[in-house]
Amino acid sequence: MKNMNQLMKQAKKMQEEMVKAQEALSEKMVEGSAGGGAVTVVANGHKNLQSVTIKPEAVDPDDVEMLQDLVLAAVNDALKKVDDLVAGEMGKYTRGLNIPGLF
Repeated sequence: MKNMNQLMKQAKKMQEEMVKAQEALSEKMVEGSAGGGAVTVVANGHKNLQSVTIKPEAVDPDDVEMLQDLVLAAVNDALKKVDDLVAGEMGKYTRGLNIPGLF
């Protein structure tokens, strides 16, 4: 029974650390870009977009589709980086655990 209590304390501590790590992700930013930096997107670790920057040379009224593609590519790049960030940060706590659906 002593081992079970110790295990429960460790689990509670790990859960508290995971909650803190999840909260800290909102402060971490990643940047995605496309078109050699013509479009840049910044997102936080919760996949909330913080900013979109479009350089003037990327704006061509005769080719709106290209700009749309660049924005889409930059957003997808940023979201991929967020996934990598979350996997790295939360992986510290889930390493070795095989729990489907957990991050």
